[in-house]
Amino acid sequence: MMSLLAVLADQPEPATLKLLARSTGLHPSTAHRILAAMTSAAIVERHDTGTYALGIRLLELGNLVKSRINIRQVALPYMQQLHEIVGEAVNLGIRHDDEIVYVERTSSGRSLIRVVYLVGGRAPLHLTSVGKLFLAADAAADVRSYARRTGLPGKTPHSLTQFDALEKELDKIRRHEVAFDNEEAEIGLRCIAAPVLDDEGQIAAGLSVSAPSDRLDPDWVKSIKASARAISLALGYRPPQRK
Repeated sequence: MMSLLAVLADQPEPATLKLLARSTGLHPSTAHRILAAMTSAAIVERHDTGTYALGIRLLELGNLVKSRINIRQVALPYMQQLHEIVGEAVNLGIRHDDEIVYVERTSSGRSLIRVVYLVGGRAPLHLTSVGKLFLAADAAADVRSYARRTGLPGKTPHSLTQFDALEKELDKIRRHEVAFDNEEAEIGLRCIAAPVLDDEGQIAAGLSVSAPSDRLDPDWVKSIKASARAISLALGYRPPQRK
């Protein structure tokens, strides 16, 4: 059954019994019997032409699974693994309107700096590495609307309070798929973030490492990206296949 589902998932068009049997290595009569059972359960649809396609029940089950996914629970094991590698605080943030809300965090226990990156903490999008990821995923018109709506307030001398400077920063993020906060929300604190994507390839959260400026290591980028990718795959994201 799983072999048949895998073949049907790979076929852009409804598949014939002959193709399904050949692709799975099943005898045609065996494939037909399994497909009949799957059809009665709406897992597979049988068309009048005698071809088969994935059924509506899979969509219903998929939506049910998706609704029950808790991104914090999915991400936490990967965050803990990343924490072991870098030895600094690892943060998970999601977007709520014009702010980032931090929903999970592993603490380094070494920093005396008072940080905004506490569970439940909020910060403007343009002042954080995670928030910039979400802005970089927005259309240019939406970013401009955000700038007009918020006025791009700053918290430190390093904050990006001018639209042109923010635009350049977002372009860099789009090209490199990583974002930085260089003491823009708090003096003495820097961050690196990578996007977490959902099953539709849209940004669902941002994974970041925050550390005192003198301890932040640019070489962490590779590990942060790898952890964000692992969480994305666990959420159902599938990278586009290269042709």
